Amino acid sequence: MMRWIFGIMLAVTGMLSLVAAAMADDAYPERPVLLMVSYGAGGATDFQARIVTLAAGEEDMLAQPIAIVNKPGAGGRVGWNWFATEAEADGYTLAAYNIPHFVAQSIKGGVQYSADSFEPIANWGADPAVFVVGKDSAFNSMSDVITFAKENPGKLTFSGAGLFVGHHIAALQIEKAAGVKMAYIPTKGGGAAAMKAVIAGDVLAGVNNLSDAFRAREAGDVKILGVADLERNDFLPDVPTMMEQGLDVDNASVNFRGVMAPKGTPQAIIDKLAATLPKMFEHKNVVKRMKAGGSPMHIMTREEVQAMWAKRQETLSELLKGL
Repeated sequence: MMRWIFGIMLAVTGMLSLVAAAMADDAYPERPVLLMVSYGAGGATDFQARIVTLAAGEEDMLAQPIAIVNKPGAGGRVGWNWFATEAEADGYTLAAYNIPHFVAQSIKGGVQYSADSFEPIANWGADPAVFVVGKDSAFNSMSDVITFAKENPGKLTFSGAGLFVGHHIAALQIEKAAGVKMAYIPTKGGGAAAMKAVIAGDVLAGVNNLSDAFRAREAGDVKILGVADLERNDFLPDVPTMMEQGLDVDNASVNFRGVMAPKGTPQAIIDKLAATLPKMFEHKNVVKRMKAGGSPMHIMTREEVQAMWAKRQETLSELLKGL
């Protein structure tokens, strides 16, 4: 009899726990949410993350604000290692992802994460890599750049946000397509620091995000010589693609940005975020500010992001064998 009663008590306790968990998930979020960005303040990912989260506090969104926390270092590795190993899987600590960055880094090794470490939620943008030079540079086309690189092997210095990020992948593709060797210099602080190096003349050129380069060109600080994508971008209709300039460089380096949660986050919370964030990204004020900042948007649902991650994993695994 006692065992029977004890069994009933355990069953009731279990049911109450499930009900309590369901109620807690339904009430989520009850306090502000943190969004970790693996790059420094002022770069494209940080700049865009602060815009796309503007509407989070509205009642028909999350009804709680999203605060940005920067954990830069090693091309994103510092932040994503922390997120994969230390972040609480309770829905209150999310992270911005960058594809191909963390996928390529996990393929090359030396990190504590892979695509299986995270739960994709939604995508907000797709930012192609571009080749930039200072406003007073003698280079006016990719042909000028390649000619110099061939005549001066290893002496064309150019900056990027880190190793095996989109910038680096584009750089490797350019070198392979042109049959030249250049000096890629990964900078600390992400895209913002890489762009500053070009503007200051610390390097001869740089590979950066279109959105960072767009703002720098609007300020009169740089020239943009080529886009690493399959077609010209609406923000830079006057800038030809690498392919138009005779270089076999595709869209493998295009930087997809979005939001992810740690593995183990309750499914009810993932579902709520997945239903809410695409609407938040579509908010009129978000779209207006992203357009003003030269930041291309590409909104994708959780299911679309899952498919994109899987495709990029396949593509990058093959691409990086040859680079």
